[in-house]
Amino acid sequence: MVRWPNRRPDPDADPSARPEAANTKRGPSVAATETGDATARDGATAVSGYTGPLRGPASPVHVSHTGAATASKGGLANTGYLAIDSVTLVQQAAPGTPAAWPHQVGVIPSRAQSFQHRAEAQRLRAAVDGGGTAVLGQVLTGMGGVGKTQLAADYARTTWQDGNLDVLVWATASTRSAVVTSYAQSGAELCLADPDDPEQAARIFLAWLTPKAGARPCRWLIVLDDVADPSDLNGLWPPASPNGRTLVTTRRRDAALTGEGRRRVEIGQFTKAEALAYLTVSLAAHGRHEPADQLTALACDLGHLPLALSQGSAYLIDSGDDVAAYRTLLADRATALADTTPDQLPDEQALPLAAAWSLSIDRANTLRPAGLARPMLHLTALLDPNGIPQTVLTSTPALTHLTQHRSRTSPGPAGELEPVSAWDAVQALRALHRLSLIDHTLTAPHQAVRVHQLIQRATRDTLTPDQHDQVALTAADALTAAWPAIERDTVLAQALRANTTALIRTAEDALYRPASHAVLFRIGISLGESGQVTTARDHFEHMAITTRDRLGPEHLDTLTTRSNLARWRGEAGDAAGAAAALAELLADQTRVLGPDHPHTLITRHNLARRRGAAGDVAGAIAAFEELLADETRVLGPDHPHTLIIRHNLALWRGAAGDVAGAAAAFEELLADRIRVLGPDHPDTLVTQHDLAHVRGRAGDVAGAVAAFEGLLADQTRVLGPDHPHTLVSRHSLALWRGEGGDVAGAVAAFEELLADRIRVLGPDHPDTLLTQHDLARWRGRAGSAAADLSTD
Repeated sequence: MVRWPNRRPDPDADPSARPEAANTKRGPSVAATETGDATARDGATAVSGYTGPLRGPASPVHVSHTGAATASKGGLANTGYLAIDSVTLVQQAAPGTPAAWPHQVGVIPSRAQSFQHRAEAQRLRAAVDGGGTAVLGQVLTGMGGVGKTQLAADYARTTWQDGNLDVLVWATASTRSAVVTSYAQSGAELCLADPDDPEQAARIFLAWLTPKAGARPCRWLIVLDDVADPSDLNGLWPPASPNGRTLVTTRRRDAALTGEGRRRVEIGQFTKAEALAYLTVSLAAHGRHEPADQLTALACDLGHLPLALSQGSAYLIDSGDDVAAYRTLLADRATALADTTPDQLPDEQALPLAAAWSLSIDRANTLRPAGLARPMLHLTALLDPNGIPQTVLTSTPALTHLTQHRSRTSPGPAGELEPVSAWDAVQALRALHRLSLIDHTLTAPHQAVRVHQLIQRATRDTLTPDQHDQVALTAADALTAAWPAIERDTVLAQALRANTTALIRTAEDALYRPASHAVLFRIGISLGESGQVTTARDHFEHMAITTRDRLGPEHLDTLTTRSNLARWRGEAGDAAGAAAALAELLADQTRVLGPDHPHTLITRHNLARRRGAAGDVAGAIAAFEELLADETRVLGPDHPHTLIIRHNLALWRGAAGDVAGAAAAFEELLADRIRVLGPDHPDTLVTQHDLAHVRGRAGDVAGAVAAFEGLLADQTRVLGPDHPHTLVSRHSLALWRGEGGDVAGAVAAFEELLADRIRVLGPDHPDTLLTQHDLARWRGRAGSAAADLSTD
């Protein structure tokens, strides 16, 4: 029975029932009572109560004493009322009746356009479904934009549609109050809790989730999407249940999120194949077809980040640009990241790419030690995204930067800035790691910090030009401070070179103001001394052009760069070109700096070496003798440069045939270098090498072998096993072992050395080719020796 009463409200009733207390004018009320049972078949709807449109914008419906409702084949069974208008369908249970299962609370986010099925989805399903009773909660963590919410929504939607859940709750968890509100709604609908007391209703709901003996098992899934602060979930974690699962999405990596019963699942970027498939399908849906190689390159430019790919494809569709033009826009450092996103964001996205991480940065900056995360992120934004050594970010220049740019509400006593320690810097990295803004791996110190290239781009965009240049110079100072004088650790040296290359790529202009930064020279020398001589030559060639154009042809940095360029041209095989360049440079340095300037003397030294390498041994000896007199007069007899001249003079005397004189000169020099530089200085070790070599040439083969064995142990200890000088000593030791009659030992040593030189220097390096040559030569001798033995 249904009645439409038409009466005024009782003025003594609940004030909320009065017309003036309502936000909208109430329509006439509806009452339904004793409606009996309802049955529907073949997917139809069964309603015991009331169904129909509301008679006004706020019409109350009173339902009581309704019967049972039964439906089949996917039909809807309702005991209560259905209110239907043009856009909504609202189901309300009869008073005093908990919602029937299956029941959903909250709205699962819509599936993104061109949703990409990815490996992470299968991994997530395996983790959740395979957790058993031991792991009942999965925490999906990752940087903003990797698609955590879409993965969670796909799992929830699929599990719900497959009929594997009785209760599904999707809760936005960015604040504690949002979680409580969602739980309270669930408690009101499933447990008849009082919605006017949300905290109590939330507690009732959590208690209801706890399995109870003899009760009907409930298969539930609680999704807590976008947890911003782990402390928001204190007292709100769903209980352990063999029939329940909890799924969390968050950018946080705090230990508080995981533990007994909860496991972290790292969500990364698309794979190359997934990114290509996403772009292809997204563009094809709008009639756009682009070359696969261009789409692959674009995916790489965007770091395979799902959010970036989504907004990038939308930009292409909206703008009509082709992929090549869009990639040019992305590559333009003058273009802000915000200018590469569409005006209308796709898939109901709330933030453009450039702002996707701003809230995470703000929150990281509040974590202890407060105020350091942001200036630390500024430093990382200019370095290698694939790995930054921790020693760079804890160096003295980095600590000074953090001290000066620490965000703070009030200064220290008397306005003093409290110095930031290396421990503070590491904790700032941990704060950024906890918010998934960087990956901080303590077990890989030389590549301890990884940052997504788009987070770097967005961070750089927040800097003013002056701030950008200041941070760039700080990063250069930090790299220089962390660079060891002796590159014993080749992995660290490679990481420092990679970071310097990244810094040059993003901030080259700043590194030439007011003069060429020391890191520009350091990377070139490191490249050459590590065996990459052609790359060193190319680096100094570019630097020579840049210094000439920006600083002038007579600037000291320009002249120094020309000296380095000539050196590595010669090492790369262009001996004549190097000699000509040095002769021209010497004239300019003599005119600009004067004949006794140390740089002028260095060029005379390099030119004398080139003369000897070109075959003019007598000319080289004469030049070194004259230079030694000038070096001694200008710098003194114990200056390292003077000792270098003595070394080279002894070397070329030996090359001219005066082996005994060379040996005597080396012995005298070795004593002076040990006294002045110490026994472990690289120059001292070089003198030991050349002295052992001339001893062998003088006929003391056994002495030479013994000397090289001792030297090799020292070089391995001081320089490291992969240092080019260590490899040279291994070559010499193998050579003299062969000369001493141990042909098989020489062959074995050369074979082992060849593999290491190919690994360290590459197959085309002159030293590698020399090892190949000598290995073939000693293999030939070994074959001759074997033939002689068989003849005997």
